[in-house]
Amino acid sequence: MTPHRAATARERARAELTREIKEEARRQLAATGADGLSLRAVARELGMVSSALYRYYPSRDDLLTALIIDAYNTLGEAAEQAIAGAGSGRERWIAACHAIRDWARSNPHEYALIYGSPVPGYRAPEATIGPAARVPLAFVGVLAAAVAGGEFAAAKEAPPLTAVLLEQAAALSAAISQQAASPASPESAESAGEGAASAGVPPDALVRAVIAWTQLFGMISFELFGQFVGSFDPPDAFFAHTVAQLAAFVGLR
Repeated sequence: MTPHRAATARERARAELTREIKEEARRQLAATGADGLSLRAVARELGMVSSALYRYYPSRDDLLTALIIDAYNTLGEAAEQAIAGAGSGRERWIAACHAIRDWARSNPHEYALIYGSPVPGYRAPEATIGPAARVPLAFVGVLAAAVAGGEFAAAKEAPPLTAVLLEQAAALSAAISQQAASPASPESAESAGEGAASAGVPPDALVRAVIAWTQLFGMISFELFGQFVGSFDPPDAFFAHTVAQLAAFVGLR
């Protein structure tokens, strides 16, 4: 085992300044949105010259990527910690849904960055794929464990999957297994390991899991962007009822 090496003063200073740059960038996200993020403005607020900041983030897109990766990772960690708790697969699934909502409500601008409208001119690089996969891997891990542990009930009277959906479900299962083999972080390895068992999840259950996933984030987006005003507002009871229904819909008993 390689002995732990203490960070040098220069490395600590760089890490601290990197943190300050991202914190200021998040303040800009809250004030102007991702479209208005400016390296020059970040540098000005931190009392830096632009050329110094460019040594940390050569372009606005590089800084956006760092913020996106951080957002995906902190959201993924919230879901994984909820799932790591005790309880049945159904209870763990529901706990993760609530943890994701709690994170989104506490970090609305970061949520909008990763699940809101695309940023014009920005194309997410491959480095964002692993962090973005943490939440779906965590959910598939719960489902796979439920199937293996006898906590799963197949859907009754459900319409059969078309050939196209069967093909897409098989491709998704393969992609999940591949992503699980290289988790985004050591902390996500346990959930990723469970997700690697996606081959044991029936195609219909995998499709239903994606339906539930999109419904979950649709509800959260409705709440954050004010779409429940005049109906289920506040949406606490509606959210709790719906995620319980979704757990049953997926097949978690």
